[in-house]
Amino acid sequence: MIATLRLITPGELSGDTAQSSGMRRSAAISGAQVGAGELWMGRTVMAPGGRSADHHHGDSETGIYVVSGMPSFAFRDPESGEIVRLQTGPGDFVWVPPHVPHREENPSDTEAVLVVARSTQEAIVVNLPGL
Repeated sequence: MIATLRLITPGELSGDTAQSSGMRRSAAISGAQVGAGELWMGRTVMAPGGRSADHHHGDSETGIYVVSGMPSFAFRDPESGEIVRLQTGPGDFVWVPPHVPHREENPSDTEAVLVVARSTQEAIVVNLPGL
């Protein structure tokens, strides 16, 4: 098969991907969607007041771009043991290293929309009992 560029419209996003509570992930670029070999990319929508389960993404690095809303990203500081929250807004990027437990929170009264890219072509989500 000859590789060509591929357009994925919002109506073609697939909800058949790894999920955690409090958010809705949709795959745009993945092995199943387009035959990607090393990249996963998709959209995540968080409802007002929503919060994901505590989770990590295995060996995958994750890059997040905030399209709209004011989500925060919570993780445990490895030195102090304290929970840290990164407050974000539209236009911000967040990098999540492999195996780092975290959660997304949307404390606002508006929906948050994120674009997510991972260094593996599948959406790895390992849900955890806590941070």
